[in-house]
Amino acid sequence: MTAQQIPAGHTDPARIRNFCIIAHIDHGKSTLADRMLQATGVVDGRQMRAQYLDRMDIERERGITIKAQSIRMPWTSRETGVEHVLHMIDTPGHVDFTYEVSRSLAACEGAVLLVDAAQGIEAQTLANLYLALENDLQIIPVLNKIDLPAAQPDLYAAELAHIIGCDPDDVLRVSAKTGEGVEDLLDVICRDIPAPVGAADAPPRAMIFDSVYDIYRGVITYIRVIDGHFTPRERIKMMSTGATHELLEIGVISPEPKPTQGLGVGEVGYLITGVKDVRQSRVGDTVTDAAKPAKKSLGGYRDPKPMVYSGLYPLDGSDYPLLRDALDRLQLNDAALVYEPETSAALGFGFRCGFLGLLHLEITRDRLEREFDLDLISTAPNVVYRVVLEDGTERIVTNPSDWPTGMKIAETYEPIVKAMIIAPSEYIGAIMELCQERRGALGGMDYLSPTRVELRYTLPLAEIIFDFFDQLKSRTRGYASLDYELSGEQLSDLVKVDILLQGEPVDAFSAIVHKDKAYAYGTSMTAKLRKLIPRQQFEVPIQAAIGSRVIARENISAMRKDVLAKCYGGDITRKRKLLEKQKEGKKRMKMVGRVEVPQEAFIAALSTGDSAEAVKK
Repeated sequence: MTAQQIPAGHTDPARIRNFCIIAHIDHGKSTLADRMLQATGVVDGRQMRAQYLDRMDIERERGITIKAQSIRMPWTSRETGVEHVLHMIDTPGHVDFTYEVSRSLAACEGAVLLVDAAQGIEAQTLANLYLALENDLQIIPVLNKIDLPAAQPDLYAAELAHIIGCDPDDVLRVSAKTGEGVEDLLDVICRDIPAPVGAADAPPRAMIFDSVYDIYRGVITYIRVIDGHFTPRERIKMMSTGATHELLEIGVISPEPKPTQGLGVGEVGYLITGVKDVRQSRVGDTVTDAAKPAKKSLGGYRDPKPMVYSGLYPLDGSDYPLLRDALDRLQLNDAALVYEPETSAALGFGFRCGFLGLLHLEITRDRLEREFDLDLISTAPNVVYRVVLEDGTERIVTNPSDWPTGMKIAETYEPIVKAMIIAPSEYIGAIMELCQERRGALGGMDYLSPTRVELRYTLPLAEIIFDFFDQLKSRTRGYASLDYELSGEQLSDLVKVDILLQGEPVDAFSAIVHKDKAYAYGTSMTAKLRKLIPRQQFEVPIQAAIGSRVIARENISAMRKDVLAKCYGGDITRKRKLLEKQKEGKKRMKMVGRVEVPQEAFIAALSTGDSAEAVKK
C-alpha cells in the first residue's frame, strides 16, 4: 500500500494503533523505524536514508535521538486482512530526555520495548519501561540485532520475560538491519495494541505533545485527538491561556506533513494557526473548539524539574537580545528547558538555565550555536541547594553568587537521586567503590540473571553530574548502564569556595562544594588559572578561600623589565637606585592596576569539556 492511499478526513478509531518505541541508545530503534517506513511503503527506496526520522544534524552526528518524532503509516494485517493506520512515535533513549519519552507515552496505547540481543536490557530502558507500565500501556517485548554473531537471544528473552512477567516465547526476534521479523512485528502491533477510546460526538479535545517553530509558517503544533473532531477553518481555543485562533491547516505526518480534511478520535497529527508568538502553544495544553468548548481540560504533563543549572552568556554582549529570542524558540521545541536573566560582573548579561542533565546542557548549547549562530560561554554546572539561616529564613541557591555570605548558616540541604545501575556481576566491587567515593548509600541489589546485577544507590546529585558516568563506564569496561531520578534532599556540610585574584573575588569561578572536596577544588582551580592568566607587570596572587580563610594559593610572577640594560659600569649604588625606583613603580601599579582576565581563560576554566566527553561515551 502506498502513502497516497492514506484515507483523507477521519479514520475509524477501531483501525488506529498508536505506539512508541522504547530503547536504549544504540539498540537500533531508529533503524527499526527505517525498516517500518520501508515495509509500509511510506518512504520509497530513492528517498530512503539511514536514521530517516532523526532530522537534526546533531542527532545524525552523535547517533542518538534527541527529539521524539511521530509518523503515520498504513498497514494491512496479514492475519485478519484489515487495513490499519499506525501512528508511531520514535523516542529518545538517554536519561536526560526522559521528559520527551513521558510525553510520547501519554499519546500512545502501546509501546514496543526494543532490546539489543547482544547486550540485554539497560538501566535507562528499564526506567522507561516502568514509565510505560505506570501509563497502563500494552508492552510488546522485542529482541533486535539477532543477526549479530554475539547475539544471545535465548538468554535475554528469558531475562525480559522475568522482568515483564511473560513467556520467553512471546518475545519477538527481529533484525532491524536486514528487515527480518519486522512485518511479523507490525502484525503483532495490529493484534495486541488496543484501539484508542474517545467520544466522537463530544466537544473536541486534543493534547499538545510537541511544537516546533517554522520561520515562514509560525508555530506548528503536534496534537493527539482524544474526543470529537477538528476541521480546517474553525476557531480553536487553548484551554490554559484562553487564546483563540483560526485553524488554517490540519493534517498528518506521513513522513512529510500532508493536509487532510480533519482529524478525529485517536488520530495524531499537526495543526497550524499562523501564530508567531511561541508562548501561545504550550506543550501539555488542551486544544478545544472556541464555539463549543470542552468543560474540562486533559490532565497535561508534570512540569519537568531541572536538575542542573548553568549560566549561558554571549561572547559578544550585543548578542544578548538574540540569545533571548533563541531560548524562547528553543523552549517551544524543548519543554524541559527553563531560564531566567542574570548578570555577572565578569561575564556581563546572560541567562541562568535549568537542564535535565549534562547531555541536555551540551545539546542545548550546541543547538543554540548552530541553529541561531551564537557564540556562547557556559559556566560550570551546579545543582539547587536549600540554605536555612540561624534566624529561621530559607534561601534557595541556584547560583554560587546567591550563597548567603556574612550570615550565620544553621543547615544546608542538597538534592539526592535514586540511581539504578545494571552491570555484569564481576564489576560489583568496582561500582561499590566508586559509589562510596561519591558519598553514596546502597539501597539494594537484585540479580536479573546469573551474570547480570541491578544495584540501587542513593547519591547526592552534585556528585554524579560531572564525571560519574565516565568513571562508571571506565571501571566496568563500558558494560554498566545508569539511570537516576530525583528523590528529595538531605542535610549536608556544604561550603562556598571563592576564587580571589589579587584579593578581589571573581564571581564566575565560585563554586558550592562539600566540605571534604573544597581543598581539591581550590587547588585545581588556582593551578588552572595560573596557567591561563597572562603575566602582569606585578606579581598576582590567586587564592581559593572559604569565607575569610584561604585554603589554596598560586602566584603569577611579575614580568621583569630589564632596567639595568642601559646601566653599564660604575658603582653598584647606581644599579640599586634604579631597582628601588622600579620597585616603587610596581607597588603603585599594583594598587591601581586591575588583573585583566582574558575571555579565553574564562572559556578554558569554565568549560565542561571533561564532563561533556563523559556523557558522550
